[in-house]
Amino acid sequence: MSTAHVVHINSELVPNQRLSILKGAAHDPADRSDDGNGIVGTSEVLQDALRQARIVAPTDSTVVIQGETGTGKELFAGLIHELSRRREGPFICLNCAALPEGLLESELFGHEKGAFTNAIAQRVGRFEAANHGTLFLDEIGDVPPGLQPKLLRVLQERELERLGSGRTVRLDVRVIAATNKNLSALVAEQTFRDDLFYRLNVFPITLPPLRDRREDIPGLVRHFVRNAAASMQRPIQIIPCEAIQTLMDHDWPGNVRELQNVIERAVILSEDGILRVPRLEPRRDIERSHFAGNTLKEMERDYILEVLDETEGIIGGPSGAARRLGLPRTTLISKMKKLGIPPRRPAASGADRASAPFSQGQPEIQRASCASLAPGAA
Repeated sequence: MSTAHVVHINSELVPNQRLSILKGAAHDPADRSDDGNGIVGTSEVLQDALRQARIVAPTDSTVVIQGETGTGKELFAGLIHELSRRREGPFICLNCAALPEGLLESELFGHEKGAFTNAIAQRVGRFEAANHGTLFLDEIGDVPPGLQPKLLRVLQERELERLGSGRTVRLDVRVIAATNKNLSALVAEQTFRDDLFYRLNVFPITLPPLRDRREDIPGLVRHFVRNAAASMQRPIQIIPCEAIQTLMDHDWPGNVRELQNVIERAVILSEDGILRVPRLEPRRDIERSHFAGNTLKEMERDYILEVLDETEGIIGGPSGAARRLGLPRTTLISKMKKLGIPPRRPAASGADRASAPFSQGQPEIQRASCASLAPGAA
């Protein structure tokens, strides 16, 4: 009688350690490259982006990293810095979308005391702070039009003047920019200067969304589970195959960042050593929560339904919905009646499903995705 293919992982948890290679899985290579700077994945599209990063890193050329939100643009910028001749210098980051125009100008270029109201002391800007190192400008497409000529001048001349100062400061800074917008479209719309675009777009690198590299999801799940379990001191021993399959079937509009958040939540919900994946919306609008616009009563009902899904209809007991919601069993049953939530027949437990036989036609990626994180596993 065949049983579930369970793969054993060395479970010792050391901060910042590399993810261990799975033992006993013929089709599981290492989850990340030796010099990937924490970037997990072996898919061809990701490896192609990594190759481009390694090629451009030793130069001083300006790089634009393009990709959807949550694809790891800052990680790639950090990798390029670490592989460059500037690795001993500073790596300074600034999100250009996080500040209004006046503050952004001061953050970029610095100011002198008295340059404007509340400028009570001299301030060194991010360009100066990154001297002899790398400046990472995230969300470059959100730089206001009025500030773009000043940014262009600094990139061209490699010098700046702090606000309120007439003294020129020479710079030796490599710039890496990132955006989740189409800069060419912004140029066509005349909201982004074409000369600034061409100055930045020396070496573009496009990062693939997670839905285009689904084969990397099992490795990312193992990586995030181990980190979250270590941080929360909540041991996770088994990642069921159906949990991996659920995660691989999701569209991940928020990409790797969304996956990391889901895994952290799953670890919080998993009290029996088996990873419990929370309910995932098939097509969620990443610009707002799926609770947005709902009443408090609807939000409460949705959340109870979600927890019931995660506990497979079990209300009482140590793994039941009442325990997870922090409510007495009778109180939860009363709330369910008021909210019109019918009781459910509990399904087979996750542990039972994890030990269920595989069919002969089961995809190989699913076979290699079941993982045991138990200490001392052979």
